[in-house]
Amino acid sequence: MDGVDDSPVVTAGATAGPPGGVAPAASAAEDAAPAAEDAAPAAEDGLDRIWTVPNVVTFVRLACIPLYVWLLFGKENQVAAAGLLAALGATDWIDGYVARRFHQVSTLGKILDPVADRLLVATAVITIMIHGAVPIWFGVATLAREVVVSGAVLLLASLGAARIDVLWVGKAGTFALMTAYPLFLVSDGTAGWQQVVRVAAWIIGGIGLTLAWVAAASYVPVARKALQDGRHHDSTPTTKAVTR
Repeated sequence: MDGVDDSPVVTAGATAGPPGGVAPAASAAEDAAPAAEDAAPAAEDGLDRIWTVPNVVTFVRLACIPLYVWLLFGKENQVAAAGLLAALGATDWIDGYVARRFHQVSTLGKILDPVADRLLVATAVITIMIHGAVPIWFGVATLAREVVVSGAVLLLASLGAARIDVLWVGKAGTFALMTAYPLFLVSDGTAGWQQVVRVAAWIIGGIGLTLAWVAAASYVPVARKALQDGRHHDSTPTTKAVTR
């Protein structure tokens, strides 16, 4: 009116939508959805592999456990048994490092690696207690910590807790213990040098056992948060883009 054009003004940036009324942004989201779905299975490729380098390393470590027992009780060669046990403990990090560094993580490896570690620790502690190279109370304290941590991990997994990263204090404690137990075994004798080794074993073992239990206590608040995060993730509804 009054000579002013009341018709809608079309700006340079405004364009007509495609047939059917689907906006360009919605159309792009719709096109991206199948691509995301196709990318998900690709990310899981390789998880079902068995014969990876890390898994082979873990298999070798497992195969050496009976050899260690035979050296200790069959050949009664405690020095050789202690040397093999120390090597197995020192190579604990290799399989995990190779898996992450060279992208060879597998579902079997995620299960097999911690099982091998727990089996090695249990075998070492029990056999050295039977041999008489370490006091019963020290061995029981070590095994009790392993049982508590392993049981807590299984319980949290069954309750749907989020993933918990290993604490450095726990790694340090395990490393110290796996250093101390071979030293206890080597020091089981009357030679002068064995007494020196035994003192070192007690120092390292005492530190390792203390750190191991400190780590177990430190996991309590971490476990609570992981459980809350896991339940929150499960209760969060999944939203999907809807185009009209």
